[in-house]
Amino acid sequence: MIWIMAWRNIWRNKMRSIIIMLSVAIGLFAGIGVQSLYDGMMTSRVRNVIDEETGHIQLHNPGFKNDYEPRYVIDNGNNLLTKIRSIEGVKFASARSITTGMLSTPTGSAGVQVNGIVAEDEYKTSLLKQKIIAGKEFNDAAENEIIIGKKLADKMKLRPGLKLVLTFTDTTGEIVSSAFRVAAVYESSNTPLDERNVYVKQATLNNLLLCGNAFQEIVVLLQNDLDTEKKQKQLQQLFPSLKIESWKELSPETEFMVKTVDQYSYIIMIIIMLALAFGIINTMLMAVLERTKEIGMMVALGTNRIRIFFLVLFETVFLTFAGTPVGLAISWIFISYFHKHGLDLSGMGKEMMNRFGFGTLIYLEFPFDKLAGVLLIVIGTALISFLFPALKALKLQPAEALRQ
Repeated sequence: MIWIMAWRNIWRNKMRSIIIMLSVAIGLFAGIGVQSLYDGMMTSRVRNVIDEETGHIQLHNPGFKNDYEPRYVIDNGNNLLTKIRSIEGVKFASARSITTGMLSTPTGSAGVQVNGIVAEDEYKTSLLKQKIIAGKEFNDAAENEIIIGKKLADKMKLRPGLKLVLTFTDTTGEIVSSAFRVAAVYESSNTPLDERNVYVKQATLNNLLLCGNAFQEIVVLLQNDLDTEKKQKQLQQLFPSLKIESWKELSPETEFMVKTVDQYSYIIMIIIMLALAFGIINTMLMAVLERTKEIGMMVALGTNRIRIFFLVLFETVFLTFAGTPVGLAISWIFISYFHKHGLDLSGMGKEMMNRFGFGTLIYLEFPFDKLAGVLLIVIGTALISFLFPALKALKLQPAEALRQ
């Protein structure tokens, strides 16, 4: 009976109740919208890390990652590469020869990581071919070609066709210098990586490093992201002498960012709903004050104060939860559209987004995994909102209330 009375009471002032319900719906939409944007951005960042930067898993000689000395090669690397490619669940694996050195031009110099690659393999593991914005991919007939990032090209005033000099140490510790011609300029969604990573043919780099057919890194792509930990453990059992790391270990800042953003999205949601709680408190307090004489009459006729308490509770809950399905529906429609077409954030600045490793086209993700938390926040909002008006109603004295 109380809940029927509560439902009728909220419609005494239809406009006021509808405004509160719409406020809840809009607040819920804003909170879920922020969460979906963050989820989309984190999904985009993780995909960029896996598909363009680190792969799912990387294998190295344990000594290599300390100083990136090229003498720390993977023993029997070609045999290992063949075995890894045959493992169920592995989509592809490629090898890289890696060293660090200095890139020099008449305009200056810069420290770089030189990646010796087998072009066709690298195009599959890091999508390098798709990133090329000027020039052409490696020519099998040409010698000493290099592909550099746009940020580095702008800094060193380089373009396809111009020459530069790479200087580094070989596997014996001797300093080696060689001239290279820029074949192409690439641009990824991670500007800092573009500035320090250059690519040359593996055979050319190996000749300079004096390491024969050996290499320093194996990059593994999996068919399923969820298999990363499982395959990492499997590879550790198969090759215990190697250092085997997942993308989370290779890019810890991305993993930290994902966890932090999840927390921030909940905090923003709580702030939005707390702000709405003040509006609901104001509405319910007005409703109680308008019905002071009515509530006094109910108490004078023997209505239990607990029933008055639940009357205010039900009214608040109805106001809060009536807007919830509307907010969820609006969120679903909005997010579904931008999940399909993407949200273009280029207006914020492409260079700024790329500086943090994000693309400018973000595909929103409906936060199904966070819906339980969202509903708990809505319930918490309702419980907080009804307390003050309910206590105000309970303090009313029948005699004083009837005089008003």
